[in-house]
Amino acid sequence: MNSHSSETTADESAVASNNDQQVTRFRDAWQRPGDWARQLADSPLGLWSIGIASFFETIIVPIPIEVILIPYMLARRDLLWRIALVTTLGCLIGAVVGYGLGYFLYDTLGQQLVAAMGWEQDFQRFQTWFDNDGFWAVLAIGVVPIPFQVAMLAAGVAGYPILLFLLAATIARGIRYFGLALLVALVGDQAVSLWKRHKTPVGIGLLLIVSGVVAINGVAL
Repeated sequence: MNSHSSETTADESAVASNNDQQVTRFRDAWQRPGDWARQLADSPLGLWSIGIASFFETIIVPIPIEVILIPYMLARRDLLWRIALVTTLGCLIGAVVGYGLGYFLYDTLGQQLVAAMGWEQDFQRFQTWFDNDGFWAVLAIGVVPIPFQVAMLAAGVAGYPILLFLLAATIARGIRYFGLALLVALVGDQAVSLWKRHKTPVGIGLLLIVSGVVAINGVAL
């Protein structure tokens, strides 16, 4: 009996230790993105890994994937456009999941997620914006530093046509990720510092452009 209990305890300890190691590796990936990017560059599963990371960043992780994406692009400049494509696809798959969460499960899981992440005010604000501007609201929030999860949930709750939602998300995230690939191709190692210095002004500028298009055309898809 004691032997069986000892084996069970040892197995539980091993599982707990493995879980702790996985959590530590995930945390270190965001704290030391350059180190993780080099691991991705040396791994045959690097593209799969960045796609999965993009999926989770879209769904729940409140840390911009650029902190890993730019160093990875710098390390694998031969795969620049492929990395941008895989990252965009991972984001779009996550966007479909988030839309489905808003459409089918908002009254249960969706509301809990919004409350847990402190998105209540953002969600209410975006719902008003979304009711007025639809497609353009999704396009703008996909570019500027506002939780994209809010847009996914709101679009799902509203029953907004999923193809239009995905079109807006594709344009917005395509600008984001292929724009980063272009930045790396043009300025190389300076891309990280340029992104850190100018991400907010660029986001605001893109938001103003989109808002101007809405105001001029009076379009609400």
